[in-house]
Amino acid sequence: MAVTNRLTCYSDPADHYSHRVRMVLAEKGVSVEIIDIEAGQCPPKLAELNPYGSLPTLVDRDLVLYEPGVVMEYLDERYPHPPLLPVYPVARANSRLLMHRIQRDWCVLVDRILEPRSKESERQQARKELRESLSGVSPLFAEKPFFLSDELSLLDCCLLPILWRLPLLQIELPRQARPLLEYMDRQFSRANFQASLSAAERIMR
Repeated sequence: MAVTNRLTCYSDPADHYSHRVRMVLAEKGVSVEIIDIEAGQCPPKLAELNPYGSLPTLVDRDLVLYEPGVVMEYLDERYPHPPLLPVYPVARANSRLLMHRIQRDWCVLVDRILEPRSKESERQQARKELRESLSGVSPLFAEKPFFLSDELSLLDCCLLPILWRLPLLQIELPRQARPLLEYMDRQFSRANFQASLSAAERIMR
């Protein structure tokens, strides 16, 4: 007798934090109901589940999770194949630290550019910083097929939603960032990445 799947993900179809969770779900091949909710909206059901009304929110039977990093790591442990974090504690800690740096160094700039209340001068400065920072780390992408790894990891799931949005952010990487551009081409063409895209994200490129 088949067990009814009870995994539900409330997701903003245009948001990079929701996208990273959808990436993990796609990589794991998990059967999930995706409920699209536009930014700024919080239907009563979501408000009952999550006191902050934030997205993404994952519901697994009686468990409700609503912080992207927590959701991603839960999914990696709940569905261990393929693993998206290293097995050994030191390597796992290094991966978590890099995820933190992606958040501090790049995600905050993305959020500043996309924030409607940001001044245009603030957006321009954030674009400049993000373009220069990504270009500066481009050589790292020449060493491995994935971000500092031979296999896709949660680092890629944090980074690729940002890179997919570069046209939306009005950022064009220079030719000198060729290793990063080649990484983007490889990853964007993967079936699981394509499966993670919402309709709103497909028209971003």
